[in-house]
Amino acid sequence: MNDEKFLFELPPANLKIAEQKFRERNPIWTGCKAKLIERYLYYFVQITHNGIYFDGFAGPQETDKPDMWAAKLVIESRPRWFRKFHLFELADSSVELLKQMRDSQPPRDKVKKEPKRTIDIHPGDFNKNISAVLQAHPVGDKEASFCLLDQRTFECDWKSLKTVATHKKGGNKIEIFYFFPEGWFNRAVAALKIDKEEKLKRWWGNTGWHELLKTSGSVRAQYVADRFRTELKYKYSYPFPIYEKPDEGGKIMYYMIHASDHDDASKLMSRAYSKALDIKEAPEQLDFLHLAK
Repeated sequence: MNDEKFLFELPPANLKIAEQKFRERNPIWTGCKAKLIERYLYYFVQITHNGIYFDGFAGPQETDKPDMWAAKLVIESRPRWFRKFHLFELADSSVELLKQMRDSQPPRDKVKKEPKRTIDIHPGDFNKNISAVLQAHPVGDKEASFCLLDQRTFECDWKSLKTVATHKKGGNKIEIFYFFPEGWFNRAVAALKIDKEEKLKRWWGNTGWHELLKTSGSVRAQYVADRFRTELKYKYSYPFPIYEKPDEGGKIMYYMIHASDHDDASKLMSRAYSKALDIKEAPEQLDFLHLAK
């Protein structure tokens, strides 16, 4: 495979600096993923003042870290301007945790003009349920919308990505945060024994998954990101590495592929990446006009 073929448009100029800072500040990669998503959506809601959040695998992946999962961090983030949440989860025990988390949320603060919000939990397989949920709850052309797909390995079918990416008929597409399991991808493929070809074709959408085994690291991540541009037709798509032990220069466990049509989205994600564990800025400190230049 020719590596140059997959070297696309570079991420924002400060990404290398941000990556180094992220490695230095984040000792636990599971928590890093959740904080990265929460930080990005915190920044973005300052612009949109509204939002719809979809989470395909919403339950906590680490039950011994009950506060470090994305759905909980996003729902409890302030200001509470997200209006609608759709949380999908297959495991019964995690569904119960989602219900407990939802039911523990305080009522909206009318003094602060917080909007009414709904938190819908959809038990069962995300791949089987996403089409019906979008049909029942269509996203408007002007509504900011985001879909987190924090799969462990091969749980998210490519068909589901296409369903999300093509749902809106106008305006910006639903943004996607897609986690690619770089750290154990080759071993996971080798470990599949039953219906291997069928499972991987369903996950990747075609037999091209064989090409993924011919490369690795940032080249492979850019290859994955490119499909979001060429096939799913997103304007921007960049891979962001999540490290196992950042303080020790550990290996990359995941690449988070961020796909968006919004012209400011990549700049905000670069900022969120560098600030994932920093003290939160107050809204008045966020100079988005400067970021947008």
